This record gives sequence, C-alpha cells and structure tokens, in this order.
Amino acid sequence: MSSENENGDAPEEPEQLALIRETVRKAKVPRAKPRTWRGAALAKELPVARVVVNKGALHLDQFFDYAVPEELDAAAQPGVRVRVRFGAGSHQVKNGRREGGRLIDGFLVERLAASDYSGPLAALADVVSPEPVLGPELLGLARAVADRYAGSLADVLQLAVPPRSARAEGRSSPAPLPPPAAPEPGTWTRYERGPAFLDSLARGGAPRAVWNALPGPHWAEEIARAVAATLASGRGALVVVPDGRAAGRVDAALTTVLGEGRHALLTAEAGPEKRYAQWLAVRRGAVRAVVGTRAAMFAPVRDLGLAVIWDDGDGSHSEPHAPQPHARDVLLLRAAHDRCAFLLGSTSCTVEAAQLVESGWAGPIGAGREQVRRAAPLIRTVGDGELARDEAARAARLPSLAWQAVREGLRTGPVLVQVPRRGYVPRLACERCRTPARCRHCAGPLEAPEQQELRCGWCGRGAPDWTCVECGSNRLRAQVVGARRTAEELGRAFPAVPVRTSGRDHVLDSVPGRPALVVSTPGAEPVAEGGYAAALLLDGWAMLGRPDLRAGEEALRRWIDAASLVRGQPEGGTVVVVAEPTLRPVQALVRWDPVGHAQRELAERAELGFPPVSRMAAVTGPPEAVEGFLAGAGLPGDAEILGPVPLPVVRPGGPRRPGDPPPGEQWDRALVRVPPGSGAALAAALKQARAGRLARGGGDPVRIRVDPPDIG
Repeated sequence: MSSENENGDAPEEPEQLALIRETVRKAKVPRAKPRTWRGAALAKELPVARVVVNKGALHLDQFFDYAVPEELDAAAQPGVRVRVRFGAGSHQVKNGRREGGRLIDGFLVERLAASDYSGPLAALADVVSPEPVLGPELLGLARAVADRYAGSLADVLQLAVPPRSARAEGRSSPAPLPPPAAPEPGTWTRYERGPAFLDSLARGGAPRAVWNALPGPHWAEEIARAVAATLASGRGALVVVPDGRAAGRVDAALTTVLGEGRHALLTAEAGPEKRYAQWLAVRRGAVRAVVGTRAAMFAPVRDLGLAVIWDDGDGSHSEPHAPQPHARDVLLLRAAHDRCAFLLGSTSCTVEAAQLVESGWAGPIGAGREQVRRAAPLIRTVGDGELARDEAARAARLPSLAWQAVREGLRTGPVLVQVPRRGYVPRLACERCRTPARCRHCAGPLEAPEQQELRCGWCGRGAPDWTCVECGSNRLRAQVVGARRTAEELGRAFPAVPVRTSGRDHVLDSVPGRPALVVSTPGAEPVAEGGYAAALLLDGWAMLGRPDLRAGEEALRRWIDAASLVRGQPEGGTVVVVAEPTLRPVQALVRWDPVGHAQRELAERAELGFPPVSRMAAVTGPPEAVEGFLAGAGLPGDAEILGPVPLPVVRPGGPRRPGDPPPGEQWDRALVRVPPGSGAALAAALKQARAGRLARGGGDPVRIRVDPPDIG
C-alpha cells in the first residue's frame, strides 16, 4: 500500500526509487504478474503515478503515490482506471517495495518523475482499461464539488464517472459532425430578450439568464434552439432535466431541430452499457450536446459553451448519495469555471433563481403580461367561505365550482385532477388568519408532537405563550384537509367517463385528447394531446401546511407545473385551486406571477437570515455524538447553531427516506447557519472535524449535509 504524501524537499535521487532500481532482477517478465511486481523494472520516465483511490472516507481524501512497472508504462496514462494495493503498513516492505494490502480501484491522476513521499512505494497492480475517463476538467470540477459540500473527491467521482463496460469501450464512437447553422428564434420571439440571448450564443458569447418560461408545450423546443445556437458557434452544450419524461421531450425536440447524431441522451432508463457508450461518445468529442437527468451534470462535454437546467426546484435534482450535491449548484460551478453561458429555466421560479437575478449574476428572460394572459389558463379559487355555503361539497370535499369546471371541461377534452401525496406532515397556523406559527427566537416552525406542548422544530425551544404576530390570536389549527377518495368519488359522479390515474407506482407519460378524468399526484401529471380542458388542484392545505421553509414555494411550483398543461384562456382553459384565496402562493398563481412570489420570499429570507441568503448545514446523529461533534468542530466565529432537536423515530419495517436515522433509534439534528461569505469556511470546518474523528477511530454515525433541501 502507498502512504500519504508528505511535504518536504525531495533528494536529487529519490530514496525509494534508487532502492527499487538496485533490487531489480534481470529476468524475463513472468507470464503471471506478481502480486506486488516484486523485482519488476520501473518505467524509465515518470516512474511515479499519483492516484486517487476509491475510498470515500474523509480522512483519506488525498492523492497517493505508486511506482509504475515498466510493463504498465504505456497503459498507465493520466485519466485511466487502475488497480492498486491499499492498506499495507510501513513495516510491510520487501526489497525496497511496500507489499500487502487489498486490491482497490482508483484513477491515475498524473505521472511524476519523483514522489514527495520519502518512504518505499507500492507498485501499480494493474491498469483496468487504457481508456482515459478522468480528464483535468472533470477532476477540477469534482474537487470543487467535494469542497463545497464537505465531501470526499472519491465520492464525487463515483457520481461523475459511470461504471465501466468493456464492450462499450471496445466500440468506436462515430466521427463528429460539423457545426449546424444557427437556428431561427422560433417561439423565443415571445420573450423580450429571447432572440438576443440566442444571437449571443450563436456568436460565441456567454450570457447568463434566468428564464421564466410561458406555460404550454414549447419549452422543450426552446431549449433545443438554445443548444443549436451554441453548437453553431463550435461549442458544446449540456442540458439537465429532473426526470426521464422531460429528458424524452427535450431529446425529441433536439432530434427535430438538429437532426440525428448530434446529441446524446444520458438517463438511467437506457441501461448501463448503452449509457456508458453515450458517455464515451461525449468524452471522445464525437457528440457535443448532452441532455440527461441528474447524473448528466458531470457529463464531460468538450469546450462547454452552455449549461442548462430545467425546473431547478424539482427534488430530483438533489443527489441522495454523498456528498449530496444539487445539479443547479454543480452547473453554476461549471459555468464559472468554464466561463460558459448558463440558462436556468422553469415555468415557476425558485428563491435561488431570484437571488441569481437580484445579485446581478444572471439576467431575467420573461414574457410581457399580454403574452402571459394569452398562454396561461383562467385561475379560479375556492376558499373556506364557499365551502361553508356548500355543505354537500364539504362532505364530498369538492365544492360546486370544481364540479362545474369538471362538467364543462369534459365537453371538450380531458380534465386533470391533482391530489397531493399521502404523508404530508401538518404545520400549525393561526386559526383566525392562518399565518404560519413560527418560533420567536429563530423563526423555525412550531409543532406539537403527540399533542404535547408547543416547541420549535429547529432550535427546540418551547413556546407556551405563543400569539399570532398578525392578529394576536392564541388559537392554532393544523392546515390539512384530507383527500383520499378523490378517484372513487369522481368515478361515481361521472360513470360514463374513463378515469385514469398517474402516480408513484404507475406514471403516465401522455394521455389522448379525448374526454377523461386524469387523477395524478404532483409531478406525475401526464401531458394531454392538445392540452387539458380544465384542471382541479385539490387540498391546497396539504402542500401549504408542510413544516418546511419551502412549503409555499413548492406548492406554487406544483400548481404552476400542472396548470401549464392546461389550454390557454383564449381556448377556454380553466384551473380551480381549492385553497384559501388570500394566501400569497394562491394569489401568485391567480396573477401567474411566480417571479414576484420568489422575490418576496427572498426579501423575507434575507431579513431573517435564511437560505439562500445564508449558508446552512445539517448535522444529524445520536444525541451525544452530535453534541460532541459540534463542541470540537472549530466552526467559524460567525456560525450560529440552531438546536439540536430530536428527529422522528422511524418505525421498524416502515418507509424510510435517504438520511433517516436507523429504525427504532432516537437521533438529533442541529442546524449550523453562517452569513454570506462564510460558506466555504463552514464546509471546511465540518469536513476537517469529521475527518479528524474518523482518523482517531471515532466511528460514530454523525452525518453532515451542506445546504439541505428541507430544513423544516
């Protein structure tokens, strides 16, 4: 095994190399490679290989030096996959070479004439493949992502480089096609700065924009035209979308705009071998455009000219595996490092997107109000007042306005019914004005687990004397109205109309334009041919009542995504949302103003010190482990610790989400918050503290997540 590099002046003739060469036996190369290449001659030039091993432990997040046997000299080039022996101690040295340890995979980073480690080196065990899969650009990106998220380089490379397929490597990639002609603006003319953005891309510029797309089916073609304009300038383009259905739409649009053979589709549905073959075509430069899901954020596009992310608020963009990066932040790093164009597009708008515009890093691309009114459907609201006047509708959980919209919509086409998923946790709010109940100390959400006393879900402080800051009331309510029999009720009410469902177990991609009822959970709505005639957005309290900072933003995003599938108001499209009409997300939906909603949310978070204005990290684990970790972490001086607070105990055999504690165990979570400019220091401190505990043999299961998507 090799050991870590140590700083120091290297002698003119490195000690370990001189010793190795003195012990080389002049013998024929054996037919079977020795385990440690004992006695094999070293490469005459650059006999040291610097390797990153496939070990994600933070205290091993460094490069290791190995000796290069002469027989592997030609194949051991920077970027290739290698096998090395790892884990041998310094006492396991024979004939000047370190031996022992177990075989482990890694990547060869560079070849050196000498090592700065003064002890004996182990030899490379083998070169797995001569295909160089880890270039300097990808290595630099992986290092930046690891540092930002307090993770290890090896973990990021596991996400960035797909598993090897020998058959895919054995096939040659097609020859690259010449750049296409610059496309016409097409439907980009609907946006005030749309044609100028495409023109800048075609001329080799690097514009950065946050694009608020109009509702309707044209967004995929508009992305394809932006990619075509980038390819026309001789550069590459990368598009990351949240799921396979969106990837399929962009894939079809790219084929229509560019023709066959100019782009690659990277999704898990393709299978390991086909996906790796496509990835190799991108790395070899045979294909200059890529569209794919989350893992495609690391695609090695040559001369990257444009990075696009669609619907950045979708939770699928957040990687569940360590160090859990978000595709938006990875593409922002790529845009800054490669100095390329950047396009963040969505029919809605996240607070992070609003911050990019507010800071001046990116410019806005949007349509005028007249264009919005022509493209968006008519939005109608239903509140408690109408429910109180309609007792029959209250019993069926569908007000008369919703029934009327369904009947009228079914005359001309399908009707979409969006029902929130089961399992949303209720958030407490004022019974009189429904202002969310928040802690006076840190503004975290108040909760009453198992009907106990009020306490904060962030800092754990009690709130026995809570009163509403808006109206002064001291009475609370849970903001949830149930909706479990929607499909059955609609089926009984409209027995002659087919009812189709789309959800977690079975997601429909599209439905015909004939009259039908389509009941879907958020995010699984199929596209209707010609658009839906109407849509019902039921049980708005269930989404607005989640105990999360993003509840309002996420509810609005889900509603706008569904409403974007409905025909425009001139074609009679109508959307009915069952929620309190005075709430901010509902009003933003009625006005079709997601950008204004995000700007107001950003202003409030800036005042309260919430992300994305601040940087935050979550530390979870057993109570004593979290307390000990925070005590010795060496956090920045401006860091603020919220909590710890206990996490819900996961029942044995019950459903688990990534990051949940082991079943039956009581874990705590603490939030560490720092102001702008201290995010890098926070990540470095957390990484160093955890690496130190691991190096000292502290095997406690403390988990760290920088920029957690859900913070309560």
